[in-house]
Amino acid sequence: MSADAGVVVAALSPGFAQFLAIIGALVVVAGLLALLGSLGPPSWARRARLVNRYVLLAVLAVIVLFPIYITLVNSLISPARIAARPPTLVPTDPNFDVYETAWNQGHLSAYLFNSAVVTICIVVGQLVTSIFAGYAFAFLRFPFRRTIFVLFLATMMVPFEVVFFTNLQTVVTMGKVPLVGRFMGLDTYGALVIPFLATGFGAFLLRQAFLQLPRDLKDAAALDGYGHWRFMWRVAVPLARPTVAALTLFSFFDAWNQYLWPLVVSDHYRTVQVGLRQLSRVSLDQINVTFAGTILAALPLFVLLLVFQKQLVRGLTAGAVKG
Repeated sequence: MSADAGVVVAALSPGFAQFLAIIGALVVVAGLLALLGSLGPPSWARRARLVNRYVLLAVLAVIVLFPIYITLVNSLISPARIAARPPTLVPTDPNFDVYETAWNQGHLSAYLFNSAVVTICIVVGQLVTSIFAGYAFAFLRFPFRRTIFVLFLATMMVPFEVVFFTNLQTVVTMGKVPLVGRFMGLDTYGALVIPFLATGFGAFLLRQAFLQLPRDLKDAAALDGYGHWRFMWRVAVPLARPTVAALTLFSFFDAWNQYLWPLVVSDHYRTVQVGLRQLSRVSLDQINVTFAGTILAALPLFVLLLVFQKQLVRGLTAGAVKG
């Protein structure tokens, strides 16, 4: 284990016992409620089941949010207090200047800008290609449609590491082409974006959403003079808006969290995940600065989840209930 990794583990491990204690307490409460519900009248059993559901949700919430909370706390206290025993779960004297240090020392503004440009291009590209492909598989009739759709699904089973060197060779080759190489060769935004402009998962997701639309709606639109283009953008896509929103979030998270590909193909347009790695090397004796940079890098993801959580749930459950 490297030295910086050892510091991170030492910083995170003290709160693990408290984490297990909270989970254990919630599980014990759930068990006691289940026991009382089985021994009491039916009304008690119904109430116990309802409370148990909330207890289960609380357990899941603690599991998901506790590491984020510990990261936030560790970013606000000194490195010495991070490694202290017992651990600090509530910062009594928070130091918010560490975020300014992470922003300036780690050059996060440039990395966040690069990540924003790359992510927006990838999201727009995946939305457009997924809408076109999903609509074609749902409404158009052409030879070998099922076979081609199966090939689309097969791409979801191929890990990115398998095609990594093929994509790298393609980018290197495009870089040797006059004019094109300035925009799509190594160390360009194009190299960061092009391999991810289409996704089989997006085509599958949009196809399933379009198949939920009644065929009568397509026939009625045809009687009104709507061709495929107008029907797709004015009727099909607006009705599939929750699924489009869910695909937008998935694409955003996947593009924002990329690390290996930006590290290899670019030196001047590196993204925020690469910047966090470099920040951890620079501030090895200031692990709280690395924690602060992690919070800053994850902040756009938290905002998107809070703003689009309803659309995400609706998109994932679309078509799950009939009638």
